Amino acid sequence: MDLLEYQAKQLFREVGIPVLPSQCIGDPADLKRLEIPYPVVLKSQVPKGGRGKAGGIRLVANTIDAIAAARAIFNLPILGQYPSVLLAESHYDAEREFYLAVILDYGLGRPVLLGSAQGGVNLEMVMANIQRVVVEQEFSPFYARRLTLKMGLQDQLIESVSGIVHKMYQLLIQKDLDSVEINPLGISSTGKVMALDGKIKVNDYALGRHPELLNLASISAEPTQLTTQPTELKWTDREGNIGILCNSSCLAAATLDLLYQTKGKPASCLIVDGYASWDLQSLSSPVQQLQSTLQRITETPGIRVVLVNILTSAAASEAVAEVIANYLVSKVGTSPVLSVADRAERPTGERSPSHRKRLNRERKDPRKSAAVKQLPHFVIRLVGGKNDAAKERLAALPVHWIDNLDRAVEQAISLAK
Repeated sequence: MDLLEYQAKQLFREVGIPVLPSQCIGDPADLKRLEIPYPVVLKSQVPKGGRGKAGGIRLVANTIDAIAAARAIFNLPILGQYPSVLLAESHYDAEREFYLAVILDYGLGRPVLLGSAQGGVNLEMVMANIQRVVVEQEFSPFYARRLTLKMGLQDQLIESVSGIVHKMYQLLIQKDLDSVEINPLGISSTGKVMALDGKIKVNDYALGRHPELLNLASISAEPTQLTTQPTELKWTDREGNIGILCNSSCLAAATLDLLYQTKGKPASCLIVDGYASWDLQSLSSPVQQLQSTLQRITETPGIRVVLVNILTSAAASEAVAEVIANYLVSKVGTSPVLSVADRAERPTGERSPSHRKRLNRERKDPRKSAAVKQLPHFVIRLVGGKNDAAKERLAALPVHWIDNLDRAVEQAISLAK
């Protein structure tokens, strides 16, 4: 479950992360009773990225302009979703902007700290400068300071920014969250830090232990319109040959960081909505985006390898694996249906006689062989469930299932060469 910005900032206040004075607006008329001095920033409260570029964030200088802007924002869908509330917040002059995140990596079973000295709406610059620190043992301020040093920070900024990272980590652990993100963390001319935007992803399975989060969940559960288009990060590297598919901007940042560190070249990065709380019954479920997203990334010129890195719940993981399997077998004309004997559980790597015969027939079919050669290699890190059925169906295709992110990135780079 994704919290709205104003809800995330409520949790920020609890742990001492500085945020600006703000007020929730449920109707444009509420602005007549605004308690914050102008100028103020009006922000659409939807759990989506790209609000600024879509026109969902506006700076206003007086009540008349604020009411007009609020009416426009209430009627503006962001990736198919309309806001039911706006956030009116004091304006802040930031001299510099950073990106910070703390995520729980289910594959590693460890928290990961992410940071970039380039923050804000330009996600391409954020990702290009991302740094990553894995919390290998019990957390200490050393990990936060190490991240700030890797970001290239100096002097007082090391202390102030690492303090924010420490509090973000505390929030992640105390509330059993999947991720905590600040983008941007504004830095004033005097070195004062301020969380100008915040995103929090709640682990659905932890709601029973945190009734205060359950209350927020009921407020955030707004109906959405169907959207089939993922978020795209546009890259200028024309020599890139690796496509990336993730299900959160934090995860994409970690993936791209490893890819750049090991000299890989991304050509395209697509982010489908959602995280561990994917709702499989919802029409706006990210699972519904995958068909068009897979087609889009495989048809991108120059893509030799598609690196899929998705962390989610067990049920959603199996649904995602099924979508990927259905798409790939449809591309090569392989039958998507296995016999009962083929679907029966066996030790890893063991195939039934009928399955081995079917694979041999498919390998000898020249039309299917040509279709397979046209497919890019797929390196899939799909953490959260057992996907034996999908692995069985894709055994004859250039698909590599790897749980470890470092090894998945290394494999993708090796295949891209």
